[in-house]
Amino acid sequence: MNEFVNAPVGTPAARSDVPQLSPIKGVCVYCGSGKGLSPTYAIAARKLGKALAEHNMRLVYGGGSLGLMGEVARAALGAGGKVTGVIPEFLGSRELMLKDVDELIVVENMHVRKQLMFDRADAFVALPGGIGTLEELVEQLTWSQLGRHTKPIILANIGGFWDPFLKLLEHMTHETFIRPGLDVRFAVVDEIEKVVPTILAAAEPVSPSRGLSVTEHF
Repeated sequence: MNEFVNAPVGTPAARSDVPQLSPIKGVCVYCGSGKGLSPTYAIAARKLGKALAEHNMRLVYGGGSLGLMGEVARAALGAGGKVTGVIPEFLGSRELMLKDVDELIVVENMHVRKQLMFDRADAFVALPGGIGTLEELVEQLTWSQLGRHTKPIILANIGGFWDPFLKLLEHMTHETFIRPGLDVRFAVVDEIEKVVPTILAAAEPVSPSRGLSVTEHF
């Protein structure tokens, strides 16, 4: 299954006379500092890290070495990828910052962390995680809803983890809190192998003079 929810889709045919540049250089991955109960979550995190490295996409993440955060980062590094970790100083010992990354940025608070992760990323992926992962995902959905960015947002619904969240969005829509003019744009995949292809499909290749476009709405 590869379910699109309000995702920009479609890639125009490339023209030989116009240089095509992929807008996806860095991918921000939100995920838990724990591994969860199902081993499929850690397997998915490792596969994603490896896939990002293989596609020359820099991983941008929360800087920790524990849980799914550590799994995705070490997998990317092990596959020869580039990794940027952004972590507040007060979380350095709690989440055991991963010092093996090629770029580790220690910041003063969570607000700076989230802004830097946004600035360094061209797309966002949410793996399973806790309330922090949920908060980061919802913030990007909100910023997109308010027209502050058009970067692809991918929900990796591994083992149906995000099903309750999707039901909540359906409920919000039914109750008209999400309505025309307050579009929520993202894509849902339930197989980790589909994350990178979905990112590439959602981000239209651009020439140096053009920006990203969003074509489908909720």
